[in-house]
Amino acid sequence: MPSAVTVIRNARTVVAHDAAAGGHAYLENADVAFDGTGFLHVGGRYEGPFGQEIPGRDRMVLPGLVNVHCHSGEEPVSKSLFEDQGTAALWGQAMYEYSSLIEISDDAVKAALTVMLGDLLRSGVTTFVDIAGPHDCWLPTLAESGARAYVAPGFREAAWHVEGSHRLDFRWDAARGREAFARALETVDAAEAHSSGRLGGIVAPAQVETCSPELLQEAAEAARSRKVPITIHAAQTMAEHEELLRRHGLTALQYLESLGLLGPDLILGHCIFIDSHGWTRQRTADDLGRLAASGTSVAHCPVTFARSGMVLQSVGRYRRSGVNVALGTDSYSFNMLEEMRTALINARIAAGSVFDVSTADILDVATLAGAKALGRSDIGRIEKGAKADFSLVDLNHPGMRPVHDPLRNLLHCAAERAVAAVYVDGACVMQNDRPTRVDYDGALAELQAVQDFAVRRLQVNDPRGRPLAALAPLSLPVLRHP
Repeated sequence: MPSAVTVIRNARTVVAHDAAAGGHAYLENADVAFDGTGFLHVGGRYEGPFGQEIPGRDRMVLPGLVNVHCHSGEEPVSKSLFEDQGTAALWGQAMYEYSSLIEISDDAVKAALTVMLGDLLRSGVTTFVDIAGPHDCWLPTLAESGARAYVAPGFREAAWHVEGSHRLDFRWDAARGREAFARALETVDAAEAHSSGRLGGIVAPAQVETCSPELLQEAAEAARSRKVPITIHAAQTMAEHEELLRRHGLTALQYLESLGLLGPDLILGHCIFIDSHGWTRQRTADDLGRLAASGTSVAHCPVTFARSGMVLQSVGRYRRSGVNVALGTDSYSFNMLEEMRTALINARIAAGSVFDVSTADILDVATLAGAKALGRSDIGRIEKGAKADFSLVDLNHPGMRPVHDPLRNLLHCAAERAVAAVYVDGACVMQNDRPTRVDYDGALAELQAVQDFAVRRLQVNDPRGRPLAALAPLSLPVLRHP
């Protein structure tokens, strides 16, 4: 119906899809028309009927960002606790020893999910993959938000245990892992069948080292029979890399290849410590070829690993090898634009060259590569027929002025502060720095109480019984009033 059509009139800049070049390009002083079915017009003046007009003179129309790896659950509660922590004997990685200390009740899960949703939308994300434990409010909250989301309910047979801050052990419970696998498939099927049309499912064995070979293969078979993607954390830490060498004499990529898991429907979380990484013992450089030849995608999440002094070596090298590198936020701050900036800077540092990746490359990683990883050609781009998922960026924001190249200003200076509105399927889901369909501020208030409870439980949950001051020390000492 014409009344459902919206036109952005004379947008100063549209980051449009150039089909001939297979990438994005600037389109200046253009009209964009859309409705709930997708983009109807991208280019010169739109002369068709419409119901609403948005002035575009001071706006950049940016394709919706595609986040292929993030975690709700307890991750939003971890903010400001362990950023300065790490286990020295595990290459400084904090995840194994500290993440298991966070306790969150089932009642608090919705607040954590809502905060993550709000933060993603505020930074221009329109599609994301949430890897978490299944819960009753998961699909309803995602659908209510208006976002395009893929649920990836995690399952595994082994839990991590750090003994005395010096050794990573694995505590296996195959029966529990199988139960979690069955429930995960039920959740995936429910997401795929959801009436909103914006939800999907991904089969997600949690980590390559916490699942048996049989479970990994059965998970891949279940995903492929359903024609949904698979995602696995792999090559994400040196502890995992060394464990797989101890068990099988193989890198994560060699191991997954031997099991028949590599392929264009597989998204590997992080994939940092491959055979050619400078920290590993290998003196080969074969893993990038395995990734490229199989079409396997990488979910690159630079911020959380940079906190521990770890970088992928490098985004440009992976891309030049033919690997599809997509982007995720993993944990807080769930800010995709900051993630893009960090990805660009870290790549240049890792490569020792400003020429390793460009701003355009990073936009591709955050849009088209993510869409490819999910097997889609209708998101992450602005062109006629694609889904109407996009952001409106305020070119009058102080962080965007003066404007020579608006995309560089957005990534290097303004970030989410200049994102004025976000649309999914042609509907506004974020405006004035707040999601429009979920109670973000209420969830933030609730999450403070949730974190206060989690902090009180840290010492109880720590196998060594260390006090709060040792587990999550404040950045600065607290002075007493005279």
